[in-house]
Amino acid sequence: MNSRYTPPESKNSANWVAGKFVNSEKKYQTHIKNIWEISKAYISAERKEPVPKQQVPVVGISREILLNENKDVVYRLTHSTMLMKIAGHFVLTDPVFSERASPFSWFGPKRFHQSPIALQALPEIDIVLISHDHYDHLDKKAIKQLHNKVGRFLTPLGVGKRLQGWGVPADKITELDWWQSYDFNDLKFHATPAQHFSGRGMFDRDKTLWASWVIAGPQARLFFSGDSGYFSGFKEIGERYGPFDLTMIETGAYNELWSEIHMLPEQSVQAHLDLQGKAMFPIHNSSFDLALHDWYEPLERALSAADRQGVKLLTPPMGEKVELQALTETLRWWRKPQALEANTGLSMAVEL
Repeated sequence: MNSRYTPPESKNSANWVAGKFVNSEKKYQTHIKNIWEISKAYISAERKEPVPKQQVPVVGISREILLNENKDVVYRLTHSTMLMKIAGHFVLTDPVFSERASPFSWFGPKRFHQSPIALQALPEIDIVLISHDHYDHLDKKAIKQLHNKVGRFLTPLGVGKRLQGWGVPADKITELDWWQSYDFNDLKFHATPAQHFSGRGMFDRDKTLWASWVIAGPQARLFFSGDSGYFSGFKEIGERYGPFDLTMIETGAYNELWSEIHMLPEQSVQAHLDLQGKAMFPIHNSSFDLALHDWYEPLERALSAADRQGVKLLTPPMGEKVELQALTETLRWWRKPQALEANTGLSMAVEL
């Protein structure tokens, strides 16, 4: 471990106030009243299908397929873990490969499906983007296994120090504040605002920053939301960096009780419009049970809102390739996954 690592001074950030990072619009705090209301909601919630009753379809991906791909493509591996090949460079977001989104291997939300590709089978990754340090976005075990094949980690302020503590060399880490940028060959990455919070324990609330990301390549421009409530920042990002060929926007783990930090599906679609996106890819759903809605509800509500707003919504099964220069209609796989397997040849197994 490189002990000389010195993260950027958080106190120089406009988002650093009284020893913590803050949102630009809404101050999200948890009070006793909020905890009581949330507890009551969990006790009284009646759900038809909190987890899938049938196996979630997964399209297997091999290392060879990835290495031979010569187009700009995106694959969803799980939750908010997206693998992209843009201008020949591999970019991975919020890598989560563990069985549970939890600090414990024996307790916590368990994944509904396996990754389309094993972590060990991944090719060399040029850039890993981290949106924030919550367990369903930053997997310690995965980082420790992955970092030897990663060229650079781009993180919001403070998160890099966590990575270094897990063995990532300092010279592989770049921390950015909102609106700061990093160039890698012919790709440009911009850390952009989000409305959320951070922390992995009882005493580190908001000690690290959270962010969304813009990925700009020669022929494709993408937006990755990380986690966020709906706010005016989406419109500003769209004005600065749009239009986007594809927006990957969180659409899951929401509830009216915490809508300030997780958008409702209808708000996710509006965020896509604010960003000036051409096609929307709803993420942050269908992998873990993290809220009070049925597991498929985020996709159904997003699809209804997209239809009303005239938005092209892409909902490919996990592991299915999305070509950025040929964005075509995708399966509504969650409705009858077993029937889709029989009718389309969609694989339920994972190719490692």
